[in-house]
Amino acid sequence: MKPDTISPNPFALIPLAVFLLSYLAVSLAAGDFYKMPITVAFVISSVVAVWMSKGGNLHNRIELFCKGAANTNIMLMVVIFVLAGAFAQTAKAMGAVDATVNLTLSILPGNILAAGVFLAACVISVSVGTSVGTIVALTPVAAGLAAQTGLSLPLMSAVVVSGAMFGDNLSFISDTTIVATRTQGCKMADKFKTNFHIVIPFALLTLILYIFAGSGASHAFTHGNVQWLKVVPYFAVLAAAVMGVNVMAVLLGGTVLCGVIGLVTGSFNLWGWTTAMGSGINGMGELVIVTILAGGMLEMIRYNGGLAWIIHKLTAKISSRKGAEVSIAGVVGFANLCTANNTIALIMAGPIAKEIAQKFNIAPNRAASLLDIFSCFVQGIIPYGAQLLMAASLAGVSPIQIMEYLYYPYLLGLGALVAIWLGYPRKYTRE
Repeated sequence: MKPDTISPNPFALIPLAVFLLSYLAVSLAAGDFYKMPITVAFVISSVVAVWMSKGGNLHNRIELFCKGAANTNIMLMVVIFVLAGAFAQTAKAMGAVDATVNLTLSILPGNILAAGVFLAACVISVSVGTSVGTIVALTPVAAGLAAQTGLSLPLMSAVVVSGAMFGDNLSFISDTTIVATRTQGCKMADKFKTNFHIVIPFALLTLILYIFAGSGASHAFTHGNVQWLKVVPYFAVLAAAVMGVNVMAVLLGGTVLCGVIGLVTGSFNLWGWTTAMGSGINGMGELVIVTILAGGMLEMIRYNGGLAWIIHKLTAKISSRKGAEVSIAGVVGFANLCTANNTIALIMAGPIAKEIAQKFNIAPNRAASLLDIFSCFVQGIIPYGAQLLMAASLAGVSPIQIMEYLYYPYLLGLGALVAIWLGYPRKYTRE
């Protein structure tokens, strides 16, 4: 069935409501976010999605669910998660994490450690254009820093996610930037200028907040000698990503480099290397399961008209430019909630946003900027998104625990709403 033939249907959103109730509500009621495993919540909501879906007999509905779960983008994420797990655990076993922690501690004063990691994540994510890649590279380091300094592990994980989402939103080579500008028909440079004016004040405010949040680390640690050879894999991975090398090739190459250095330095033998890779891959099991189940459930919501319904509701009563901009934010935000992938959400919402922008004389670069900002805002805070799931998996904490410290994504969403209200920046608002 083609997207334009799907009739709006509010009842298609029931599986999403079931997930939120079974995971968030139950966890809040129990006061413990480990009481309800996120995998179980997704199984429950997926069963509901299949049970209530249209599309013929049970076999056909299950087949439709499987097509969503096996979507090319979903499978690509699964492969990346597998390779990321192998790289992260091999790097840890080889000693790369400890070496990088020592290097960081030797450079950054303890009272600005959290802010320094946030700034590093911002620079790296802008350079590599991928939030997930940044999280894979920096979260183990941030976790090591937390262990050494006594800083909160969820805080340091959130610092990395916040910086990663900064670059996902602004980078010229980010998928979100490319899709946002292409769907709105504007130049990347124009979108960047508009975006930059809106987000920089809030990025600076986030930096200040992380200085205060991380102030307790001062004098709480001592660092060992920096083993430069063991730091090389992280630099190599980041350099390759900056040069535009495919993320899977980067992670595979990083795993091999970590293995070779580990063998040379005696950190492990051949079987120790394979054990580390296997452990890292197995550690991504929950993340892979959640990704597949979410892909299937969210496809059922789309197929049954849930996304079409919310888009219709958000765009039915627009009467002003500000209202149109809020509708653009709402369309892409809800699409992101239903897809858990900001690139896919932008592809779905982009054509609708362009129609709204043209009707209300909103500059294409302004529309592209709002699309990208709100997609990154939602993606950066949903506990079932790849970014939070990856960071939580690598740090060994709950995604909900990380959400408490996600200062930048929250400020990003708030700042964009203020920019809509004030018509800021005026220079880039109208055509």
